[in-house]
Amino acid sequence: MYIPRRQWSRRPPPNNEPVYLTPEGIERLRTRLARLKASLPAAIEETARTSAYGDRSDNAEYKEAKGILRRTKGQILNIEDQLKRVVEISTGPDDAGRVRLGSTVKLSIESKIKTFRIVGSSETDPSRGRISHTSPLGAALIGHIVGDTVTAQTPAGAQKYIIVDIR
Repeated sequence: MYIPRRQWSRRPPPNNEPVYLTPEGIERLRTRLARLKASLPAAIEETARTSAYGDRSDNAEYKEAKGILRRTKGQILNIEDQLKRVVEISTGPDDAGRVRLGSTVKLSIESKIKTFRIVGSSETDPSRGRISHTSPLGAALIGHIVGDTVTAQTPAGAQKYIIVDIR
């Protein structure tokens, strides 16, 4: 009977797209990176300690420690890659008063007023009013001025929004 060998997954090709982050988002990434780097020596020490227990093929503690070490190193590499590609988002409208990435937009939706901040994909949180520039509404708002009516395709169908204010 033929038993196939395990194929190791290759890393995906490098992503060269920019990562749009607010200054707060950049600081959060840097803080997380520092925390992960600070925990790395303890993870290495734990891996070395558990490897001394004997046969590694049956050593569950070693396997767990090695998994934690791999995840930590992977997260560090991921964050360092994101920080290399980061583009800081400035706030407010552009020079012509149009909505752009980083703008806070007040919209009138069927006589209700809602406020959204347009941010990069990694910082979205619709419950807090932070939408991505690639979302249907975010993409529809980019480039418009106060008073424009914007139509965005939502799961419930086409929705009309009137831009009341841009900050």
